[in-house]
Amino acid sequence: MRARAAARFHAVEESATYAVFDMVARMRAQGLEVVDLGGGEPDFDTAGHVVDEAVDALHDGFTHYTPSRGLPALLRAVSAKLAGDNGVVADAATDIVVTPSAKHALFAALVTVLDPGDELLVPTPSWVSYTEMARLIGAQPVQVALDGADSFRITAELLERHVSPRTKALLVNSPNNPTGRSLTAEEAAVIARFAQEHDVLLISDEIYEKILYDGRAHLSLAAQPGCADRTITVNGFSKGYAMTGWRLGYAAGPTDLMAELLKVQQHTVGCTASFVQRGGIAALTGSQEPVEWMTAQYAARRDLIVRGLNSLPGVSCSPPDGAFYAFADVRGTGFADSASFARWLLREAGVAVMPGSAFGPGGEGFVRLSFATSPKVLQTALDRMARALADRG
Repeated sequence: MRARAAARFHAVEESATYAVFDMVARMRAQGLEVVDLGGGEPDFDTAGHVVDEAVDALHDGFTHYTPSRGLPALLRAVSAKLAGDNGVVADAATDIVVTPSAKHALFAALVTVLDPGDELLVPTPSWVSYTEMARLIGAQPVQVALDGADSFRITAELLERHVSPRTKALLVNSPNNPTGRSLTAEEAAVIARFAQEHDVLLISDEIYEKILYDGRAHLSLAAQPGCADRTITVNGFSKGYAMTGWRLGYAAGPTDLMAELLKVQQHTVGCTASFVQRGGIAALTGSQEPVEWMTAQYAARRDLIVRGLNSLPGVSCSPPDGAFYAFADVRGTGFADSASFARWLLREAGVAVMPGSAFGPGGEGFVRLSFATSPKVLQTALDRMARALADRG
């Protein structure tokens, strides 16, 4: 028999994010200079006290398996963090699983709650992997296109328009990748009412919660009235703690669901790297000043790139509430779509951005630019964009 992949892969798209990474790498290999604003990785190093703890763990020979759920000390630290920062009660012994990345926590959560044929509501624009993860397990993602003219708000009308008898869960990301929006109290209340009225589970991706601007407070869906027993919270260390390469995350939720999610962990990755978990303990229990300092740097970069984008002809951009992405409206530039604009920008200006269409139907007409890079690089990108648009007329 000729080797062939499972049929479900026919509906799964490659990651648009990694496609841009690969394109930039090819151009650079040809000797071309490219300013890459397409990625989503902090350019800061992990805090020293976190690194030191992990290195000490290695030197101590702390290199063996851990309990599949995670180190008890890390589980307790996550539990304390959720209670103190989020108003979410999660028992360290039963309600949390530490995972090798928030991405794995998210996939494990979807495997846990979705059967083949179930529908997952995904407000878009959204991170590129949400819909494809659902498809990988035989579920059906239903994209709820949010309106850029309405600041990409999640409304009861939009959710009601897309719910069906097969709707099993709603996945919400706040602060959002790619828009940078964070949930308002009104939106959180709308989501909570919707979930209860339709008996829908909630998956809450809160990976960017540490990166918020202008004094905004993060709202966790599990802390909303009536949502604690129907919400799996997914979070991790990659973004807020600049620990992308560490691959450390966690999921927290109702005891019965987490008992099933633990089975996914046990029968896939087994456990998260032992010394990496030691670093996670240091991140949560040690000084938070590095996190606050990085967020202040992002805020200054946000102001720089938003100001620069709004000075470009045909481009407009609202300041994001959080995360480190600017989601710019480029419909005024005259291009047929966001992918055409992104290809032209890469070719003519040597600046890589992500087309909004990659993030679902709600993203068309926009492009995502990461400002998780130095102000000098950002200014170079803005200058190149300005010249290219001016030359184009």
